[in-house]
Amino acid sequence: MDFLIAFVVGGLFCVVGQILLDIFKLTPAHTTVTLVVTGAVLGALGLYEPLIQFAGAGASIPISSFGNALVSGALGEAERNGLVGVLTGIFEVTSAGISAAIIFGFIASLIFKPKG
Repeated sequence: MDFLIAFVVGGLFCVVGQILLDIFKLTPAHTTVTLVVTGAVLGALGLYEPLIQFAGAGASIPISSFGNALVSGALGEAERNGLVGVLTGIFEVTSAGISAAIIFGFIASLIFKPKG
């Protein structure tokens, strides 16, 4: 049942993204930003963590979880270190994922010949 819930919730995120692209004619960049900001707002309101608890990877894998990670990191560090923690918390929580994307992207560019 957990797999079905994760599939449905993750699929709903994809449906929302596809609607933004097809019906509202947003560019892929605008769609990505909209989903990240939506995740950030839901995280700030305390609604994204219960969604992750309910849907597991269906909510933690889509790009909206990146927005949630930014907000949760900023809020957590702000409680510990004040206003400076808002800036450092964003980087602390997301640095591993961003670093991995940069490193793997660089390795892929060395292995494969990009067309351009």
